[in-house]
Amino acid sequence: YFSVQFFLAPPHGTVYDDASFSIFRKRAVGDGFHEDLTVINHTSETLELELFLEVGADFADLFEVKDALAKKGQHEVRIEDGQLVLGYRREKFLRETRVAASAPEAELGADGIRFRLSIPPQREWTTCLDVLAAVHAFGAAPRRTKYGHGDSQARPNMRLSLEEWIEAAPALSSDWQSLELTYRRSLIDLAALRFYPPILAEMALPAAGLPWFMAVFGRDSLITSYQALPYTPELAETTLQVLAARQGSRVDDFRDEEPGKILHELRLGELTAFEERPHSPYYGTADATPLFLVLLDEVERWTGNVDLVRELEAEARAALAWIDDYGDPDGDGYVEYERRNTDTGLENQCWKDSWNSILFADGRLASGPIATCEIQGYVYDAKRRCARLARDVWGDPALAGRLEDAAAALKERFNADFWLSEREFFALALDGDKQQVDSLTSNIGHLLWSGIVEDDKADAIARHLLGPKLFSGWGVRTMAEGERGYNPLGYHVGTVWPHDSSLVAAGLARYGYREGAGRIAFAVLEAAAFFRHRLPEVFAGYPRGQTGFPVEYPTACSPQAWASGAPLLFVTTLLGLESGPNGISMDPVLPDGIGRLELPVEGVVGARRGVPTHASHERRVVAAEDPVPSVASAGEFFHHLQRIIEPARTLGIKATYRFDVTGVGSWRLVVDDGRLSVLEGDGQADCILGMSEDVLLKIVRGEQRPATAFLTGLLTMEGDVTLAPKLDKLFSPARADDRGD
Repeated sequence: YFSVQFFLAPPHGTVYDDASFSIFRKRAVGDGFHEDLTVINHTSETLELELFLEVGADFADLFEVKDALAKKGQHEVRIEDGQLVLGYRREKFLRETRVAASAPEAELGADGIRFRLSIPPQREWTTCLDVLAAVHAFGAAPRRTKYGHGDSQARPNMRLSLEEWIEAAPALSSDWQSLELTYRRSLIDLAALRFYPPILAEMALPAAGLPWFMAVFGRDSLITSYQALPYTPELAETTLQVLAARQGSRVDDFRDEEPGKILHELRLGELTAFEERPHSPYYGTADATPLFLVLLDEVERWTGNVDLVRELEAEARAALAWIDDYGDPDGDGYVEYERRNTDTGLENQCWKDSWNSILFADGRLASGPIATCEIQGYVYDAKRRCARLARDVWGDPALAGRLEDAAAALKERFNADFWLSEREFFALALDGDKQQVDSLTSNIGHLLWSGIVEDDKADAIARHLLGPKLFSGWGVRTMAEGERGYNPLGYHVGTVWPHDSSLVAAGLARYGYREGAGRIAFAVLEAAAFFRHRLPEVFAGYPRGQTGFPVEYPTACSPQAWASGAPLLFVTTLLGLESGPNGISMDPVLPDGIGRLELPVEGVVGARRGVPTHASHERRVVAAEDPVPSVASAGEFFHHLQRIIEPARTLGIKATYRFDVTGVGSWRLVVDDGRLSVLEGDGQADCILGMSEDVLLKIVRGEQRPATAFLTGLLTMEGDVTLAPKLDKLFSPARADDRGD
């Protein structure tokens, strides 16, 4: 993820001329980057070539990019010590990019580097390019790239290389290849998002996401670390230490900072340096503080690292104090938020932090101070968890008792104040007038995850989460279809966020709705295949039956840390993987279509740290279902088709097939080179297939091949008959002989 190779050849405008030369660029990134640039002469004549490398830098702050702001400083270009120096200065704020080439032919100019080359026949020419970033405003010398010419392999900045990172995580195996690919991609992307923040330079934690959020994010890092904890514990432990190091220590209205509060976001750009943005760091989030406490307890449960819990006791107590003091300024028992920085602070300081995320059912914006429901759940969970830590680690049973009493009182009060009895779900929030914000949203699933929901209300919550208004077929929408503010492309008001769905699924499983949890997990994991197994930050909330595939959100980050963590939490939920006082246990409940799922118990973090393990097998749990669901009708077959046909089987095929099943109905199968969707009903198609339901089911079971059915007249075809042979490729995974039966 930090090295890449490019192969280039000049175009000729015709297929009859071969390229006379090619260019090979091998680049590795890290504190700047190093590139080996090679030109290869493929002819029997000397190659005379002028090669120009255009160089430029705008030094744009991320907020300038987002808000289309003009630069206030001055750019400069100079040649110094054999380097092309691109600079930007605003008062004492200075940034530089230095570019150097090793070849003596290099001619440095204001707009780039020119090479006049004469390459003998069948020979090559190479130069090294080094690009270094200098951050003089912080008193630092120009950073030196870690990669040099001749290195056989680029070296990572991280303590663990990518190979070591993957090797350290437990190896997942499943009959559903798509799950294996998504699991591995998630681990790779989490590795790629690691960085060393300036707070504690030797500790790596996940940046929130590319391209917008390559920074320390309190909430995002905490949830990502929670999702990945059984698999990559390094993230959780360092996240806690980094956030503790910059815990709020004073009242600062510009930064929304208060003593004990956990930061929201840390930036080091120009606008932050000149206090045109408050991100140095910015503390405008009300949920990171209780989530910090949740993760602290979870780390101890999985790793047994009591030393870390003791080390962070003071920070944990400060966080608890913030919850009861600054977090609840009016003393009503609920943590609420209202920005004090009214110019550049966030209006909403929950995870749905866009300006229009907290809406009444009729579409009205809620006014502050706002107490969102899920934050109260986080607080409840945090107090219960810290009660255990106080009793078992800190040796303070009095504090433990007070926290348990406070949590119990909060649960009782919350279930009364937030419950909408007529609609049978919890309000999204209480507004500044203590009115219930009555939109139906995914936040109610977080309440199950936290444990604050009383048992007699859980059934209703589960029904809403799994009903068609919230569940799109690809995951749980942030806001229910039918609410006045719903928009399937609204950032927090109708889209599907994988991390959100992963917490909802975990919450359903916590209350015993294992099949419902599996339904959500399977849907999001199916969606991953349409994104080349890399779940994005967010995708559109259109109903599955309307589109047949998950629709991309235009500006979503990909990779995004907590989206990459979502498949890991889904696996934990599906396997019933838990770490408690009696050790690690597994209790798998899998949806149809996953098939066999294996995770070696000894690879899970707790087992590696010596925590006792309880599983149905000595070394691992193997959970299995029939990899191809049995179907007894055409309708069942097309319902399960996306589980039966692996996306890899569709590579190289771009066509729409229509199946007209005599006396039953019609379905269209849309195949698009790795993507597959099913639409019910007739319509235009490249190839129209007619058959009886009996013939279709024989093809599904492997008792009849499509090609032979066509030749014997059992299957009719109209349209592009050249698509017929590809049906065998599509249906081959469903045949019994391919399953090893």
